[in-house]
Amino acid sequence: MNIATTRGTTSRAMSLPNILTYGRIAAIPVVVGCIYAQSILDQPLWLRWVAVAIFIAAAVTDYLDGYYARIWNQQSAFGRMLDPIADKLLVASCLLMLAADGIIHGWSLWAAIVILCREILVSGLREYLAALRVSVPVTKLAKWKTTVQLVAIGFLLAGEAGDQVVPVVTQIGLLLLWASAILTMYTGYDYFRSGIHHLIKEDEV
Repeated sequence: MNIATTRGTTSRAMSLPNILTYGRIAAIPVVVGCIYAQSILDQPLWLRWVAVAIFIAAAVTDYLDGYYARIWNQQSAFGRMLDPIADKLLVASCLLMLAADGIIHGWSLWAAIVILCREILVSGLREYLAALRVSVPVTKLAKWKTTVQLVAIGFLLAGEAGDQVVPVVTQIGLLLLWASAILTMYTGYDYFRSGIHHLIKEDEV
């Protein structure tokens, strides 16, 4: 690799869209730490609002990084790889912390399990198809799924603090979590069907 190529790669890695993605990853320990401190260590409820604020900021970067990458023509293979990883890390970490917190409990745990299993399935499928040089584009329904998922987690992070303002905040969060789980199953099946199609074609070659 020559010097120009190295500089170009470094420049793309430090572009604003990728920096926003790094910020989304950096937000994870802060959000988890706030919920852990409030719930497990019995610290003040305002920590939940801090977690919600940081989570919302992180969720907004999920839109902004793609938007700026398109309008500024800063799309890169590195960004396409890192962006969905950042999303999955944020969602998985929050779901696990909310389960430990007891906000997600009982039957609602199944919704969280469905979401996590789908993310693992799609990640494995994308890795396999990437080896075949097959791209799996994100569908509009999958984007809606992500939106509902993030809104649900936002409500659940507010939890008890939110219920003191509006008594049904946690219940709304759990309902939205189930809605996102249903969308997750459908979009997961859609990706799986596409993957099986390419798998059958590969075996026939």
